[in-house]
This record gives sequence, structure tokens and C-alpha cells, in this order.
Amino acid sequence: MASEIQVKLEKLGIHLDKPAMPAGNYVPVLVVNDMVYVSGQLPLVDGVINLTGQVGNSVTVEEAQEQARQCAIAILRQVASVSNNLENIERVIKLGGFVSSTAEFTGQPKVIDAASEIMVTLFGDNGRHTRFAVGVSSLPLGAVVEIDAIFQLKS
Repeated sequence: MASEIQVKLEKLGIHLDKPAMPAGNYVPVLVVNDMVYVSGQLPLVDGVINLTGQVGNSVTVEEAQEQARQCAIAILRQVASVSNNLENIERVIKLGGFVSSTAEFTGQPKVIDAASEIMVTLFGDNGRHTRFAVGVSSLPLGAVVEIDAIFQLKS
């Protein structure tokens, strides 16, 4: 029988296959006591970034929101790889969002809202989290969005 979170993932069309490997000399996810720390995740689809550029220039807010959703899925893959299943998550503590954008663009929170919505949909009130959403001039591999996260595991 599928878990409640698994049913929600299926309704969202999210499949948690193998997480991405780190792009450098760091670990992508680390468990310390009951906390799960996830390094910044890029919007990789089949190992490839399918959109590059800056919001406010060549990338629309809607396109950036889809990139934020892909980052959220990548985060969930990392968490699932160390927690056996997402039912072991007590709550989402924090998301940190970086949006490659022009100096004039100020809608970063709207972009990162797309990732926050996934967390709240999956975990309910325990998916509500602290967050930042900032604009940057560039991100690794030309990505539009990068998001890191902190979760708490159930005792």
C-alpha cells in the first residue's frame, strides 16, 4: 500500500529516482542527529540543465518557477536517499533560494514559491518553512535557480 506522501507525489507527477551526484568536493546531503542538510540543488532533468539565462532578461517568471519545482524535486530525491522514505520527515525547516536574475528583477520570492508549494502540498503544515529568495548574477552551469534545504527527521 502506498504511503500518503507517495500518493501525493504520484498526483503531482513526481518520481523520486536516483539523486544527482555532487558537482564538486562536497556531499549533496548530510544527516546530523535528526537534521537533514541538503546542498544546493540545480534543476537537472535527466542530468541536464534544460534552461539557462536570467529572469528579467531571457527567462520568464513562469519558466523560472518550473526550474524551482525541478530543484524541489531534486531536494526530495536527496532526502529520500538518506531517510528511507519521506514519511520519516517531521518537518521542512528552511529553503534557501537563489535566482539568476537581472538587477531590475525583484520577483525572486514568486519564483521560489513554486518550490515552497511542493513542500506544503506534500507535508501540510509541517511543510511550511523559513526561507530566503535572493537574486544573483549567475549560478553553476548557467542554471536559473538553485535551492538548498534543511529538514527535521521524526524521532
